[in-house]
Amino acid sequence: MKVAVVGATGLVGTKMLQILEERNFPVTELFPVASAKSIGKEITFKGKQYKVVSVEDAIKQRPDVALFSAGGSASLEQAPMFAEVGTTVIDNSSAWRMDPSKKLIVPEVNADVLTADDKIIANPNCSTIQMVMALKPLHDKYKIKRVVVSTYQSVTGTGVKAVDQLFNERKGIDGPKAYPYTIDLNVIPQIDVFTENGYTKEEMKMVKETVKIMGDDSIKVTATTVRIPVMGGHSESVNIEFLNDFDVEEVKELLAKSPGIVVTDDIANLKYPMPLDAHDKDEVFVGRIRRDETQPNTLNCWIVSDNLRKGAATNAVQIAEYLVAKHLIGQAVEA
Repeated sequence: MKVAVVGATGLVGTKMLQILEERNFPVTELFPVASAKSIGKEITFKGKQYKVVSVEDAIKQRPDVALFSAGGSASLEQAPMFAEVGTTVIDNSSAWRMDPSKKLIVPEVNADVLTADDKIIANPNCSTIQMVMALKPLHDKYKIKRVVVSTYQSVTGTGVKAVDQLFNERKGIDGPKAYPYTIDLNVIPQIDVFTENGYTKEEMKMVKETVKIMGDDSIKVTATTVRIPVMGGHSESVNIEFLNDFDVEEVKELLAKSPGIVVTDDIANLKYPMPLDAHDKDEVFVGRIRRDETQPNTLNCWIVSDNLRKGAATNAVQIAEYLVAKHLIGQAVEA
């Protein structure tokens, strides 16, 4: 199994390599790919040193799978080049997510739609992934009508520059800024750029991606996405209106039985999910599960997950694992 990781030196790319190693993905040959300035640098994978190579060199090797986390413009240009030689690309950027010809996948939710012909597969937005993980079993049982979500997102979602900004501010050091405002001891109600309707791109991603992943355009979603000065994971306050009524204990049981979800909901002992607890874990944590008493058939809950892992790298690796298990990837085509 030849594997390329494109964007191997970035925050998510580094995490992808770590997760491939942790989960013992069957890598026989590895091709770390990064921008021109990183070519020749060495990365360590399973105790062995690998030199960073160019995109062109990686394509010549015809990898079976390429995990992409190099940004949207790089994905638009380079993913089709890999796909042309038979490589299956799993792309972490927003480049292909809303392309009607591409599948948008969270393995626990909709991996069954994948086929061997899917050569470019989109990895959803981090905040969408953790939310649909909890929505899917509930939708199957009670049928979701509307979702209102507010997010509390980690600076790691922006990248290394944002992490540096937070810690520089904390130490009183003036340095490069990822945000237009101070992030330490502050909350910024803007993630990505604003669109014409007054929502940010991040908010609209959650709206559109949820419908596509769930395969049901009757689900209405409205979102407010917020950056907060934390590490470790994204948190979400989610209000879900169903067509059918539910029992709160049954909801907890349903979620607890769902793959990849951990219910942490014990208010008597002050147990609820927090980014500190989700950090470096692959599960999606759900708590504060309670009925919305202002209208019928409506539930409130709190969802937390490590945005670099399940929200990005782990989800991409899980897609690759599914493809291997179902024999949907193998030797890439010869020229």
